[in-house]
Amino acid sequence: MTVRLGVPSKGRLMEKTFDWFAARGVTLSRSGSDREYAGMVEGIEGVSLVLLSAGEIPRELAAGRIHFGVTGTDLIQEKLPLWEHQVAPVRELGFGFADLVLAVPKAWVDVDTLDDLDAVAAAFRERHGMRLRIATKYHRLVREHLRHGGVADYALVDSQGATEGTVANETAEAIADITSSGETLRANHLKILSDGPVLRSQATLWRSRTANASDTDRRVIAGLLEKLET
Repeated sequence: MTVRLGVPSKGRLMEKTFDWFAARGVTLSRSGSDREYAGMVEGIEGVSLVLLSAGEIPRELAAGRIHFGVTGTDLIQEKLPLWEHQVAPVRELGFGFADLVLAVPKAWVDVDTLDDLDAVAAAFRERHGMRLRIATKYHRLVREHLRHGGVADYALVDSQGATEGTVANETAEAIADITSSGETLRANHLKILSDGPVLRSQATLWRSRTANASDTDRRVIAGLLEKLET
């Protein structure tokens, strides 16, 4: 068995990951066309490259099918319950920065904090007979954040499309989503709560705690980690 490295399969995240490894003497490249999800690793023996979507990498790490993987902090913590028992961070890579934030309509001039949101949620339920809806793809992280913040009267609405548009479309009253600049939120007349983000995320190299490794694999892993320390 070779040591398997999972990397995002397309876009700027893939390109920046390739650049990060190349700067440390490990060259990653695609095998063949953009439709192929295998790759090549040069600069170290015994490592194979697997190209996956960023959202698949947490699952593959937890299942032990890859030894290392590059993906965002947000995806690891959202997709893996008790993630610390399944994966360990090796290095933050310094790109792919994004914040998971809670945002409400700008028209809610008196709502700026989680305490304000809790008060509005209670009033909303009393007035409308239903819970205030928060659209998000990040149910685990948002639920935990709201629990710590003391917000009770809400319902999470699953959003797999353009989350920022759900308020205008009247399918939610507030949202929780990833943002890097906040421009899309502002364009949709939304403002971020001032308590701070639910989570600050960036691209990170993770190591699986569950993947099997032979003595040879462990030597390869040690060599890879030594190269990446530079």
